[in-house]
Formats: sequence, C-alpha cells, structure tokens
Amino acid sequence: MTPIKILWVDDEIELLKPHFLFLKDKGYLTTACNNGQEALLILQKNTFDVVLLDENMPGLGGLETLNEIKLSAPNLPVIMITKNEEEQIMEEAIGAKISDYLIKPVNPNQILLALKKLFEHKNLIAEKTIINYQKAFQKISKSINELKNHEDWSNFYIKMLYWEMELEGLDDLAMLEIFQNQMKEANRLFAKYVQNHYQDWIVNQSGPLMSHQILKKKLFPILKNESIKTTLMVVIDNLRFDQWKIIAPVIENHYQKEEEISYFSILPTATQYARNAIFSGMMPLEMQINHPELWVDENEKVGKNLNEEAFLKSQLQKNGMNCQFSYSKITNLKAGRELTQSLSNHKNDDLLVVVYNFVDMISHAKTEMEIIKELASDNRAFRSLTLSWFKNSPLLEIIQQARRLGFNLIVTTDHGTINVDQPIEVKGNRELSMNLRYKKGQSLSYPSKSVMEINNPKELQLPATHLNSKFIFAKEQQYFVYRNNFNHYANHFRNTFQHGGISMEEMIIPFVVMRPR
Repeated sequence: MTPIKILWVDDEIELLKPHFLFLKDKGYLTTACNNGQEALLILQKNTFDVVLLDENMPGLGGLETLNEIKLSAPNLPVIMITKNEEEQIMEEAIGAKISDYLIKPVNPNQILLALKKLFEHKNLIAEKTIINYQKAFQKISKSINELKNHEDWSNFYIKMLYWEMELEGLDDLAMLEIFQNQMKEANRLFAKYVQNHYQDWIVNQSGPLMSHQILKKKLFPILKNESIKTTLMVVIDNLRFDQWKIIAPVIENHYQKEEEISYFSILPTATQYARNAIFSGMMPLEMQINHPELWVDENEKVGKNLNEEAFLKSQLQKNGMNCQFSYSKITNLKAGRELTQSLSNHKNDDLLVVVYNFVDMISHAKTEMEIIKELASDNRAFRSLTLSWFKNSPLLEIIQQARRLGFNLIVTTDHGTINVDQPIEVKGNRELSMNLRYKKGQSLSYPSKSVMEINNPKELQLPATHLNSKFIFAKEQQYFVYRNNFNHYANHFRNTFQHGGISMEEMIIPFVVMRPR
C-alpha cells in the first residue's frame, strides 16, 4: 500500500521531529517546511495527500497560505493547526473548506486521529457496518417469521431501509446482495400477510391506518386546532419511504419534525384508487356509488384524478370541517414557480393542498426513456435522482417560502413503487386494465399461485365493471406481461419502477407533520 504523503508547514518545524518519527512508524511520510511561501513552491513541484498547516507564521500567514493552496489545488485536504482559539479565525478556516482544525499543543495521537478520519474514515465505517450487519443478520432472519401485525411490519420495513442505505455506501457489495435476498424473502412473507388480512382490514376496519382514513384521523384534528393558522399539505405522488428519508434532511433545515408515521396504501396501490381514496375519505366502491359524477372507471379514456378537489371539498363538508382551503396540482416547472410566487395569497387559507407529480413522472419516464433507466438503475440511484431533483425543484422553493410565511407543513404520498424483475404471463380480453402490477377484467388467465386474486371485488370495496370482473395483484417484484410478444415486453419493463401491487415499498408510506423552525 502506498504511504500517505504529508506536507507539514510550521515556523517551529524543528520542534516537531518527534511527531514525524511517530507518523513514520504508522506508515506516513512527512515533508517539513517552515513558511507558507516555501510550501507553495514545494506544492508546485510535488504531490501530497494532505497539508498540515500552522495558522500563525511570519510572512505569508496560515490563512493566506490556505487560500493560495485552495486556488491551485482545491481538492487537496488541509488540516489547520493553531494556538489561536478566536472564533473568527475558525470561521475563516472552515469557510475555506479545511478538512480539520486542531488547537496547539497537539500530541501525536491527535494528529493520527485527524489523519485516520481523513483517509481511513470510509474503510473504518465500512468495517463497522459489515460487523454490525453480520450481527443483525440472524436477528433479521428470525424476526421476519415473527412479525404478527401491521405495526410489526411497518417497524421492520423502516429498520430494513436503514440497513439498505448503510450497506449501499460500501464498495464491497457482497453484504448488500445478502440484504437484498433478505428483503425479497421479507416481501414474500409480507404479501402472504396482506393476502391473509386485507379483507379483514377493509370489512372490519381492524388493520392499519389506510388511504381513505388518513385525512380524518391525522389532518382534521390539526385543522381543528385554532392556534394553527395555515397548513400546507404536500402530496408527492409515488414517494417511497426511502425517498422521503433522503429528502427529509433538506426539509429539516426549514422545518422541525413533530410526527412521522407510516400508513398503508389501499389496493390497488395506484393513483386512481389510492389518491382518490385520500381526498374522498372513501374506498373506491363508495366513491363510485356516492359520487358517480366524480368517479372515473378503469376503462374510461379520461384522466382518473381530475376530481380530487371536489372529493376533498365533499369530505371536508361531510366531516363538518368549515375551513377555507385551496388545491393545486403541480405537473411542470412553470406551475411550481407560479405557486411559489403566489403562495402569500394563501395566508388566509386554513389548508393549502399541493399535489406534486414529479416523482411519478420519473418512474414512468424510466419505463420509456433509456437515459432515465441509466440514471435510476436501482433503488440507490432512484433515491439519488430524487434528491437531486428535490434540491433544485420549485417544491423546495415552495417549502422555503411556506416557512417564511409561518405555514405548518405536512408531507405525504399516495403509494410507493417497486423495482420489478419477474415477469408473469397474463391473458385477458380487450377491456383488461393496462397497469403492470394489477389487472382488472374478465376471463383472466394467469398462474394463480403467483398472484393475489380478488374474485368478488365488492367485498373489498372495489368497483366491478361486470358481474364476473376480478382483480389480480402482483406480489414481490413481479409484473404482468401479455402472452403476445411476451419476451419483448418482459425485457422492456424489466428493472423499471412500477406500482399497483403488493410490497412493502408500495404499501407502507409516510405521513409527516412538521412545524416551522
């Protein structure tokens, strides 16, 4: 292994020889220099891995030398060493992007720790992460078979997201592959759990908080609180829990989290059903019966989410919520910017609902566009793309402006997505729905052991177009492909993010309440 080369700049360099010997024993090569000007000349002719720089030197001082180093070698790490504990000096050094800041007198172990943090930090974390996951592996494997209720599954899923993001940071992906196998097994058992309990959840309302209950249970009590003025509720379509976790720290620069819960999307985990259920406070069959003028059936060739505002208005009135509200749907950059500029017009609203469709557009674009397939090739890349979008989006500007106006904030979604890789052959008539994770229709042909069948949709509060209509739902990482030209479409949709079926990623989703900082 190549030794790490250090340039140490200090006007009392002769006093530091014991440090050089100590570092040499630890495998570091140190070059000594007693002034800033000479240091810059040495750096022009030689390559170093790090500079240890005294702040208080005659002639060209430490901060001036630091600025010159950063101009010529912006990525070269610099550790500032000084007797001066003035806050202003520290702030200037930190502003110049130093890697660490040490106060004299320093002992050799302090220097060694700073160097290890700089050069071995990633490896040390990786080793610790692997050791911790190896310890947790057996517990996870055992706990998967002991999960008894929806709360157990929600807690388990959140813990698995933690491990996924920890293991994805490793260069060695062997542990991540082991984790992914555990996740597949967990989703297999989760689908079995949902299959066994979903009817009871709907018929007896004995299960988790679900799409059609979330506003009544969680939003309306907030609106009834007279001390709260305007609440901004952002519904980010298709936002998985891991995507929320990755954008949350950005939002927390402006808002503090008051409550973060998980709730369950209804089936199908698709916008037409789940998001309409949120705004109406009803299951799909109830919407069809009670609001036939608002419900749009599967095979109608019009937008399925054009009546969300009317559904929300109806639910507010039904529950005696005499509040002033506004609704906006953002589907492009222009609409987002316009809302940012007009947000102050909503100061007198009790509730401002914003539906933001960008994450949904990413997942659909990944299906159709090769460049998006490259950018969002797996969960890690999908999260990274989501974070990059969010940091530069009008949605962040809306949230920042809402903070300045003193609005409270709720962030939620209607369902998540899963990366699919297991095609299932399906056959049906022309009226068969197009979604890849669920199918609705008659005369369906499919491998029955691979899917969740709903032979009587009305029992689960789902609309049936015909007497013999049924629903089938894909589980785990499966997706439906028609028998005709099967191989072509199986390859086309493999490794794309889809929704509508049964998985933890699609069904277990966030509802977060935040207060302005």
